[in-house]
Formats: sequence, structure tokens, C-alpha cells
Amino acid sequence: MDQTKNDRRSRRRYEIHLPVQYRVSQRSSVPITGTGMTCDLSTGGLGFRCRRTLPVGAHIELSIEWPASYGEGVAMELQVTGFVIRAEGNRVGVRVNSHRFRLLPSEDQPYRASA
Repeated sequence: MDQTKNDRRSRRRYEIHLPVQYRVSQRSSVPITGTGMTCDLSTGGLGFRCRRTLPVGAHIELSIEWPASYGEGVAMELQVTGFVIRAEGNRVGVRVNSHRFRLLPSEDQPYRASA
């Protein structure tokens, strides 16, 4: 995504399309889960598309399939927590509070602790 002089973001966003799973939780509500596709991301926020409008202000946890692998082909995912700050149709904006990479166990390798 190009940064223009009118863009208020403090960190550069990178246009990248990766599969994502999400879980949204609010007080006194059943968690909402689903899948989608990222549109852009940075260390401070991300945008993704999903099939429903998510509640603004809600806490969200995301697991993003990462395109690179660790070591000799060990798959990774990026785990993100934050808050929904914008929801317009199927497009969602998230302010990131924390992020970390996690190694995914494979069928032919024993489970390893998170990176």
C-alpha cells in the first residue's frame, strides 16, 4: 500500500495477502470465529477481509499463515492480538497490541516449543 501525505499511519503498511483465522471476544457475548485474507499489515496494525462485519472496539486474536519457514521447512504462523478499530462491510482494521511467531508442528516432526 502506498503511503500518501494524507495517510495518518505512523508505520509503513505492506500489501500482503495471507490466510488468517480470527477470534473476536466481547463482554457478555459468545466469541465470533472465522477466516479471511489479509490485505495489508505493519507492526502497528493490519487490514483484512472476512465474510462478516465485526464489532468495533472488540478484542481480536488472529493467526496468520506465514509464507516463510523456519530452519528446514518448519511452518510458522504469526499470532496477533489487538482491537477492531474499523469495520466497513467485509473489510476490518485492527490496531495491533502484540505479535509473535509460532512454529507449527508437522506430522513428521515432534512438537517444538514456540519461537
